[in-house]
Amino acid sequence: MADATTAARDRLDRALNTLERKIHELKLAPVVPDDDLFALPAPPTARIEDERRIAELEAAGREASEALARAAAAVREALAEADADEAA
Repeated sequence: MADATTAARDRLDRALNTLERKIHELKLAPVVPDDDLFALPAPPTARIEDERRIAELEAAGREASEALARAAAAVREALAEADADEAA
């Protein structure tokens, strides 16, 4: 059981580290302030860049969610095996 639990924990750690790294990268990306009423509208390339950043964040969230779901399933499986071993 310890091996399966350790493997599940490692998967969770990797998924969370990946998500945190991607979020940190997105936070560091430059953002155009939008509080100037007299500013010219953002050029189409800026909107495309914003859409790309949003898509990256959504993809990172989906990847992390899937990784966490796989890790949770592995933990459940390891716990079920441990319960079965204890019952036997």
